[in-house]
Amino acid sequence: MDFSRLGPCLAPLLLLSQLTAPLQAAPALQPSATQAATETADFDAYILGAGDRLELSFLSPSYATLGGSFELLNDGSTSLPMIGSVVLDGLTVNQANRWLTSLYRRYLRRPDVNLRVAQPRPMQVSVVGQVENPGIYVLSPGGNGIGTEASSVAGKTTSIPGLPTVVSAIQKAGGITLIANLSDVRLQRKLPGDRSQLRETQLNLVALLQKGDKRQNPFLFDGDTIVIGKAPSPPPDEVLELAAANLSPSSISVNVVGEVKSPGRIQVKAGTPLIQALFAAGGATPMRANRNNVELVRINRDGTAILRRYTLDYKLGVSGPSNPPLRDGDTVIVNRSVLASGSDLVNVVSQPFTGLVNILALVRILNNNNNNNNNN
Repeated sequence: MDFSRLGPCLAPLLLLSQLTAPLQAAPALQPSATQAATETADFDAYILGAGDRLELSFLSPSYATLGGSFELLNDGSTSLPMIGSVVLDGLTVNQANRWLTSLYRRYLRRPDVNLRVAQPRPMQVSVVGQVENPGIYVLSPGGNGIGTEASSVAGKTTSIPGLPTVVSAIQKAGGITLIANLSDVRLQRKLPGDRSQLRETQLNLVALLQKGDKRQNPFLFDGDTIVIGKAPSPPPDEVLELAAANLSPSSISVNVVGEVKSPGRIQVKAGTPLIQALFAAGGATPMRANRNNVELVRINRDGTAILRRYTLDYKLGVSGPSNPPLRDGDTVIVNRSVLASGSDLVNVVSQPFTGLVNILALVRILNNNNNNNNNN
C-alpha cells in the first residue's frame, strides 16, 4: 500500500497498524544459503559482521522515519522497523541491500532501500609463518575517527594510519624472519555466506619490493589470514635489505646494559646492527668496557634463549655475522674489563677502612680541642 497518497493524518495511523503484526515475530529473518551463494561477483567486497554500525535510509520521504543507525549484535542480527529481527552477518553490503529490499517490499511499495557502513568493526587478522611475532592482531583503521585502540586479542592491539594492508600487518607482527620466503605468501579470505568457505590468493612480495607491484599488497578484511612460507635457501642479500626496510616495524625496543654511558632500554630503527645500538646508548665506557666480551641475549619464539659473544670492532661493516641486526626485545651486555673489575674490588674492600680512618680523624680533632680548652 502506498502511504504517500493518504492524507497527512491517516497515513501514520495506517502505518502503525501495519507495524503491529510483523514486530511480534520472534525468529530472526535470514537469507537462505542459496541466495548468498549465488553472489559470486563480491569476492573482495566488505562482508558485514558483528560490531558493524550501519545506516539505513529510504529515498521516499514517506518512509524516512523507518531509517536510522543500528549496530549488528554478536549473533550478526539487528532489529529494524516493520520487519523485526533480521540477520545480516556474512553478507556483503550489496547482498544486504537486496535482502532488505525484498523484505520491505512485503509491506511497502517501491521501498528504495539504501544501506551503508557508517563505522566498520575492528579487524581481526591472523599473521602466521615466518614472522617474528605470529598471532592474531586487531587492526583499527586510522584517520577517519576510528583510529582509537580497540580491544586486543592475545594482548596485541594496534591502530594504524589508513586501511590495513598485508605489509602493514606483517610490520605489526614484528617483520619477517631471515628465512622467510617472500615469494610464498598466501592470503586466505572468507567468502560471503554462512558456509565458512575460504579463498586463497598467492602473493609475491619480491615483486612488490623490487618492481613496486602494488597488487601484491592488497587491503585486508576482517578474518583474513596471512601465511608466510619458509625459504628452502637464504634469500639474496638485496631482497633481505629491501625487506628489512619495508617489511619491518619502524622502530624496535632493545636493552643495552653494562659498561655504556647511558644504559637502559632504548628505541632504535628496525634492523639496527649491534654496534650502532651501542652508539645510541652513548658508546662503551673508556677503560672499563671489555670490547672482546659483548654479549647478545635473545629470546626465541619457542621460549628458548640464546647467548652469543661478539668483539666490539668499529671497523666492521654495517651488518654482518660479527655485527648482527638486532630484533625487538634483544638485550646487549657490555661486560667489564679486568682493570675495571679489579678497581671495583679494591673500592669495595677499602670502604670499611675509609670509614674507620674518618672516625679516628674525628676523635683526634675532638681530643685536640679538649686539650686546648684545659690549657686555657
